[in-house]
Amino acid sequence: MKKTLLALAVLTAAGSANAGINLYDANGVKVDLSGVAEVQLYDGFEKHGDSTIRIDDGDLVLHATVAVSDNLNVVSGTAFKYEDRDLQNYELWTGFSGEFGTITIGRQLLISDDSGIGKDYELGAGQIDFAQTEGDRVAKYVYDNGTFYTAVSHEMDTDHSTTITDGRVGFRTGGLDVRVYGYDGKRIGLKGLVDSGSDANGNPIIIPGKAGEDISGYNLEAEYAMGAINLAASFGQVKYQAADTKVTQKNIDLYEINGSYTIDKTTLALGYVRGEDKVDNGNVINNVYANVTQQLHSNVRAYVELGYSDDKKDELEDFGYVAGLEVKF
Repeated sequence: MKKTLLALAVLTAAGSANAGINLYDANGVKVDLSGVAEVQLYDGFEKHGDSTIRIDDGDLVLHATVAVSDNLNVVSGTAFKYEDRDLQNYELWTGFSGEFGTITIGRQLLISDDSGIGKDYELGAGQIDFAQTEGDRVAKYVYDNGTFYTAVSHEMDTDHSTTITDGRVGFRTGGLDVRVYGYDGKRIGLKGLVDSGSDANGNPIIIPGKAGEDISGYNLEAEYAMGAINLAASFGQVKYQAADTKVTQKNIDLYEINGSYTIDKTTLALGYVRGEDKVDNGNVINNVYANVTQQLHSNVRAYVELGYSDDKKDELEDFGYVAGLEVKF
C-alpha cells in the first residue's frame, strides 16, 4: 500500500528530476532528494548564431511523504532550478494521497506541462505551446490506476486576473498509451496598469499595460512500445486571442510523428514536426530531427542531435546541432 501511495505522490512532481537519494525513512516519514545537471555544446537555428556552451538544466528537488494512516499519506515537495545564476523556487506544495489519487495545492507545474511526445532534446520545432504551464496558486488532482488515468489543475492569480484550467484523460493497455490534454487560459501575460514615471508637474503617468492573451487548445497523443521499438504520434491545436479585443493572433495546428529504437544502451531516435498557423496565411514549419543517446549509467546519458527546419518566415538557419551530457542523482 505505501509503495502505491508514494508512486501516486511522485506523479504530482512531473517535470522534476527523478528521485535518487533517500535521506530518511522511519516512523512513517520518507524524504527523498534528487537533482539533475545538464550542459550542452549548442548551435541552434538562430540566424548568424555561433556554437556555445549552454547550461540546459539544473534542478534540486526534495519530496516528503508522511503516513498518517493505512489509507492516507500527507505529501509535500519543493524544487529549485538554477539554469541561470539566480536560484529560483518553482515548486512548493503540500497535499494528500491515497487510493482516491493525489491532491496538491501550492506552487507547482500544471498538468499541461506533461503534454508532448517529442523525442528531441533541443532541435525539434516544439510541442503545443500553452504559454504558461506553472503557477504559484495551483490546485491539482491526479489519479492513475495503471490502466486509466486522469488529472486536472487550476491556477488563479491573487487578483483573479489570470486563470488557467487544464486536464488530461488517458488509457493504457499492453504497449499502447493514448491520452488527450485540454487547456483553457484567460488573460495570460496580463500586466495591468504600468507606472511610467511622472510628467513635468510631477504627476504620475499611469498607462494601461499588456492586456494579456486568452489561450485555448488541446493535444491528442498516442505512443506504442513494442520491445526495443517505440512509436509516437500527436496532433494538437491552440488558439491565441487578445484578451481585450478577442482578435485571433495565432491559430496553430501542430503534427508530430517520431520513433526510436534501443540497442542495449544506445537509443536512436528520428522525428518529424509540422506546424501551420492558419491566421492570415501564417507561418508553416517543417522540421526533422535525429539523435543518438548513450546510457553510460542509469543516472548518466550522453547524446548528439542534428536538426533541420525550413522556417523561412523567421529567417532561421536550416541546420543545427547539439551535444550534451546529463547527470541525475
